[in-house]
Amino acid sequence: MRRRGPQHDEALRALGGAVCELRARNDLSQEDLGRRVAMHRNYVGSVERGEANLGVLNLLRLVNALGVPFAEFAEVWERQLRALQALQRASADRTMHHARQRQEAY
Repeated sequence: MRRRGPQHDEALRALGGAVCELRARNDLSQEDLGRRVAMHRNYVGSVERGEANLGVLNLLRLVNALGVPFAEFAEVWERQLRALQALQRASADRTMHHARQRQEAY
């Protein structure tokens, strides 16, 4: 089985964040959302954590159950993705800063 690259993991985490945000906005539990789309609540949770690489039809079922147009879902996903990328850049910057400080100490 092929492993996903970091950019795919980021995209799936952002997708999960979008599902979670819109689910919360609609005051739905994972179980409620799962019932609406005939998915187990554990699967909905794995989607929200970015662990599941769901198919297009399942994604469309989720978006429909969340009651938003696909374009709005895509906007929320893109915002989530930018936020994750910003966090990763900040983390990488901190790591580099600490590495430089350690180097300078020697």
